Amino acid sequence: AAPQGPPVYVDLAYLPGSWSARTVDEEFFRRVRALCYVVSGDDHLKDGVLRPLLDALPAAKHHWASRVSPQVTLIPTFESLVMHEWYQETHERQQELGITVLGSNSTVAMQDETFPACKVEF
Repeated sequence: AAPQGPPVYVDLAYLPGSWSARTVDEEFFRRVRALCYVVSGDDHLKDGVLRPLLDALPAAKHHWASRVSPQVTLIPTFESLVMHEWYQETHERQQELGITVLGSNSTVAMQDETFPACKVEF
């Protein structure tokens, strides 16, 4: 276990993909407090660890000691049935805790290539 200490505050945290996503748990979100978390890794390996990762954010944010807990944005970089189910099942709780999940409905076209995108401002 890592030594106890104060949480780290950042604007953006990029969450690991694939099997490394198993390291992101409730304790991670208690220690690393970001305005935006990017969830990456569109592969079959991540589906098995995605739900625990998603459940850990609201569980940890509930314990953030602050009078005014900051709004948190979750930015998935892929489409996933697990993500959609989690969103639907926990939507009310997300609103209570100030968690927003961004869907990517925008596309960017560059050099004969089109891909989903979103803009994040601080």
